[in-house]
Amino acid sequence: MTPQEASLKCAEVCALAPVVPVLVVKEVAHAAPLAQALVAGGLPALEVTLRTPVALDVIREMAQIEGGVVGAGTLLTSEDVEAAKAAGAKFGVSPGATDRLLDACEANDLPLLAGTCTASDVMKLLERGYTVAKFFPAEANGGAPALKAIGAPLPQMKFCPTGGISLKNANDYLSLSNTMCVGGSWVAPSGLVESGDWAGIETLAREAAVLPR
Repeated sequence: MTPQEASLKCAEVCALAPVVPVLVVKEVAHAAPLAQALVAGGLPALEVTLRTPVALDVIREMAQIEGGVVGAGTLLTSEDVEAAKAAGAKFGVSPGATDRLLDACEANDLPLLAGTCTASDVMKLLERGYTVAKFFPAEANGGAPALKAIGAPLPQMKFCPTGGISLKNANDYLSLSNTMCVGGSWVAPSGLVESGDWAGIETLAREAAVLPR
């Protein structure tokens, strides 16, 4: 997969909804009902972070849910990429970008939202052929004003910002011309997931799915 093809696929994922839920799932039993609640609420693109021992099993379960498009987050190594692809991930997300990680994603046909936080990061990805990226951690790196400022000299890069984004500030990002969607964990808080409140999560998803962009 070329960087250009990967960017097209990532753009398709980002276009599915204004919010991509960022999920830290601790129990495999929660995978299917959580994905079903989010998809029913209008958020089909799901990022399962590789931050728990069961994350790959969670991806396998969520990959079976009709209407869902499951990706793997916190990709750090080529081994992560291969494992995520084998588990059924349709896209990847990383906190940063290295040549080795990009090589692995291209070799395994896994579209990657590579993390950026500076103009230099963005320029390196543009040089390689990528036009869609992640801005992370968004709030810690100046928030929507910083992303808007980066967009002035580098308008060809489009972003999915994540990190510190909630329902309260999501519109600040979504109103920017270089933002395609945002990533956030607020639509699936740990308390609701661990208690199995799928109706509550679906309600949060519905609120997020109608955010303007």
